[in-house]
This record gives sequence, structure tokens and C-alpha cells, in this order.
Amino acid sequence: QVQLVESGGGLVQAGGSLRLSCTPSGTIFSINAMGWYRQAPGKQRELVATITSGDSTNYGDSVKGRFTISRDTAKNTVYLQMNSLKPEDTAVYYCNADLTVGYGLGFPNDYWGQGTQVTVSS
Repeated sequence: QVQLVESGGGLVQAGGSLRLSCTPSGTIFSINAMGWYRQAPGKQRELVATITSGDSTNYGDSVKGRFTISRDTAKNTVYLQMNSLKPEDTAVYYCNADLTVGYGLGFPNDYWGQGTQVTVSS
């Protein structure tokens, strides 16, 4: 079974930076896309950023110009560099991946990480 292993969350002051990373465990045949979503208390989960296997990126409006998503294909790892953090960026950040496990005999499935807390103090 595939698990998405997230790291890099924590507490930071407003204006600071954090970098999140996410790597799927297990045998991965291919990755179509990976990304990050976040959910603040009392709010719906929202898009932060995604990146496809062709390096096409998409960002939520509230993070454009401040956050950058990137990937290391050799490590199957996706990164989220978060700069100029604001208190409203406080949320649990979830990694998401659309990937095929094993040796190519199956179909792509959608996977979620357990989430990592990001807290930005004012």
C-alpha cells in the first residue's frame, strides 16, 4: 500500500518561510501529478498548488507569487516552498498524488497524506 510521507511543517512568524516535502513510499510505476491542499479550522479543503509529470503547475489565487511547487523526479518527491507567509496561511497541509503503483499493470489512483500542520504567528 502506498503512503505519502510529508515533512517540513511547523511554526513560523509572519513573513517567514517554510518548505514542505512529500514522497510516496512503496513501488511506484508512474506519477501523473502531485500537489498540496490545505484545510484551516472551520473551512473547506482548498487547492494550494499542483504539478504534473510535464511540469505544468497550478496555484490557488491566495498563494500565487509567494509559494512555489517543484519536483525531483529521481526521488519521486514534490516540494512546496512557502515564502512571505501570512497568518491566514495557517492550516493543515495535505499532500496529494495521482499515481500508479507496482509494475504498470494497474490504473492510476488518488492518494492523500495524513497532513502536516503549518502555523504562522502574527
